[in-house]
Amino acid sequence: MNKTKRKIFETSMNLFAKKGYEATSIEEITSVVGVAKGTLYYHFSSKDEIFNFLVEEGMNLLKNSILIKTSKVDNVVDKLKSIILIQIKVLIKYEDFITILLSQIWGHEPRNIACKNYVFDYINIIEGIIQDGINNGELDTVDPEVLASSIFGFTCSSLLYKIKTQEELDIHSLYHEYVNVLLGKYFR
Repeated sequence: MNKTKRKIFETSMNLFAKKGYEATSIEEITSVVGVAKGTLYYHFSSKDEIFNFLVEEGMNLLKNSILIKTSKVDNVVDKLKSIILIQIKVLIKYEDFITILLSQIWGHEPRNIACKNYVFDYINIIEGIIQDGINNGELDTVDPEVLASSIFGFTCSSLLYKIKTQEELDIHSLYHEYVNVLLGKYFR
C-alpha cells in the first residue's frame, strides 16, 4: 500500500471510529488527509469501498495472526490461550478497527451484514479448534459456538473496560484473567 492510500486508510479508520460511518463524509476524509477528491477516488471508488477494505484488512490481520500462532502450538488449550492473547493485543493496537467492527455488526445494511459475516467466519475458526479439543479429549464437552463467541466477545469487552476506567490496558493481567474466566473450567 502506498503512502497516500495508507493515509486515506488510517484517516478513514480514525474518523469512522470517532464519528461513525454515516457521519463521516468523503469531504472530511480528503480534508484531513490533505488530498483532492480525485486522489481519493484514484485509490478508492467510494466511502463504502474504503470501509470494506478497512474491515477486510483488519479481519485478515486477526485471522492470519491466530492461524500462524495456533499452527505452532500442539495442544488445544494453548491454541485457545494464544487466541485470547492475540485478540487482546490486536484490540489494544487497533482499537479504532475493533470499535468500527463492533459498531457495524448491528443492522441490515450491506456493511452490517459484511461485518457480521467477517466476525462469524472468525468465530468459526475458533469453534473448529474447540471442537478438535473436545474430539481429542483435551477439553470437556462444551458448546463450541458458545465458547468461541464468548472468547471473541469477552476480549472485545476490554474496550468497554478501557472506556469506563480510562486506563491503559495491561495485556498480561487481562490475559491471565480472561484465560482463567473463559477456559478455567474446561481444562482436563
